Amino acid sequence: MNPQLTEHIKQFASPTEEDLALLFEEVEYKAVGPKEFLLKEGQFCKFQYFVLKGCLRLYQINDRGNEQIFNFGIPNWWITDLDSLINHTPAKKYIQATKKCEVLKFSRVHLEKVMAVSPAICNYFRILLEKVKVADQRKMEYSLKFSGEELYHHFCSKNPAFVQEVPQYMIASYLGFTPEFISKIRGKK
Repeated sequence: MNPQLTEHIKQFASPTEEDLALLFEEVEYKAVGPKEFLLKEGQFCKFQYFVLKGCLRLYQINDRGNEQIFNFGIPNWWITDLDSLINHTPAKKYIQATKKCEVLKFSRVHLEKVMAVSPAICNYFRILLEKVKVADQRKMEYSLKFSGEELYHHFCSKNPAFVQEVPQYMIASYLGFTPEFISKIRGKK
């Protein structure tokens, strides 16, 4: 059992030792190098990754050849291409390390088996999905409510450590801006 993930689960649910033992039966530890891919467009996503160290990004390349980052996987969080994973379709996104990472890798098949017999683990994942949905709604709300500059400053104020760890062009992509727009805002300081 991994103590970091165990502690994370216990923040949201009350699994038994049997629940945890079952969850960790088929886990794989993986070290990921900088810029290494866990998923590429066209592949089928079969795993969810719990990030122990480092940072990953989930992104897509649009019709103009620009990257659009949808999400980051930071320590104590999960990352996957949910559309490909759930719908068994080829991925339209990439999952790539922004720097050296360590992850725990869980197959969809295994997690479904665990959730079928463990209400606590099922509840844990339900709570996480709710948190993701709320975060997505807030991101949309903020993008409609704030000017671009206000959105950038709001994001930085809510995530100061993260902003120090991730290159500005990635933050720009996540917020839907160009790197030049971020440079202009930062130049006003």
